[in-house]
Amino acid sequence: MEFTVSKADLVRELSLTQGVVERKATIPILSNILCEAAGDKLTLTATDLELSIQTTCAAKVQTEGSGTIPAKKLLDLARLLPDGDIRFKLLQNHWVQIVSDRKTYKLVGLSKENFPSLPSLPPASVRVPAKLLANLIAKTIFAISAEESRYTLNGALAVLKPDGMMMVATDGHRLALMEADHRFDGLPGEARTLVPKKALAEILRLVSEAAEDAEVEFSQDESHLFFRLGERLLVARKLTGQFPNFEAVLPRDNTKVVVLDRAELQDALRRVSQLADQRSHAVKLTIAREGIEFSASSPDYGEAKEAIEREYRGDPIAIGFNAEYLLDFLSAAPDGPIALELKDEQSAGQLRPQGDPQTRYRYVVMPMRI
Repeated sequence: MEFTVSKADLVRELSLTQGVVERKATIPILSNILCEAAGDKLTLTATDLELSIQTTCAAKVQTEGSGTIPAKKLLDLARLLPDGDIRFKLLQNHWVQIVSDRKTYKLVGLSKENFPSLPSLPPASVRVPAKLLANLIAKTIFAISAEESRYTLNGALAVLKPDGMMMVATDGHRLALMEADHRFDGLPGEARTLVPKKALAEILRLVSEAAEDAEVEFSQDESHLFFRLGERLLVARKLTGQFPNFEAVLPRDNTKVVVLDRAELQDALRRVSQLADQRSHAVKLTIAREGIEFSASSPDYGEAKEAIEREYRGDPIAIGFNAEYLLDFLSAAPDGPIALELKDEQSAGQLRPQGDPQTRYRYVVMPMRI
């Protein structure tokens, strides 16, 4: 294997693989990236067995072939090299020589025979606008459970319909749901898929580099999900199990409603939560005719109280929430009015941005004892 590639192209594509490369090095080959030079391009593949990414860039190939190179060390070195072309040559015992200008380096590689192979890519079943998919992910990914024991909650449920798409995530304490209208040609009916959190995060990275009108080709086989964006392919192992019946927990009788500006609500919560208990992050919301009052206290820091004047015609109510959960949602929500919908002190509250009829975003959060 011998090829020449530009530093800018190499660093760009290598950067996209770093979120997938195995860092713990329990299996040494997974810390390496597979480089395959053929025709007029270089193909880079990284995997941690659960998630794989394959990407390409233009290259001048003198001798076709393939080999593996330590992924992080290659990226760190490439970033430090001067702009221009970098030449690679596979040597004996899997070593790889790297030449830039009059600088020469040799990295210790591993046998390509030990690198896991990617599953075959099935035909695309649906094309999803990249920006639409990124918006759905960004609005829900923060609600995915971080507890590995809750396996089916370690991802988001994606629901595709002929006339729209929905994504739902929950950790048992809060739930984020986003719906968007879009016509999917060739989709016969509803399709539901559990997408792992790490795959969603990598999709966001890929889409951030995509053109405004780019589309993600989605397909699946019995064990894997495939997301193709141009010359880049992301393969994720499917999550097995049954996602909870989220429809059953969506509030239906939350008649106590107060509408607040997103930025104003976010700023008040940020300030008041500074003096909240550092374990529970509990903040009390007291809603009455004159508006809404936020309060928090802790024996270590003191107490805080702040009020926002708003018209409210319902019965007074006092309820506690984890401020971190509310702030996660407000960071993802669009600017503008947010409706806070409550039923009573023991029932889940719901927050919904107002204004965009094309997308329906709601956030359900369980209350805390205060």
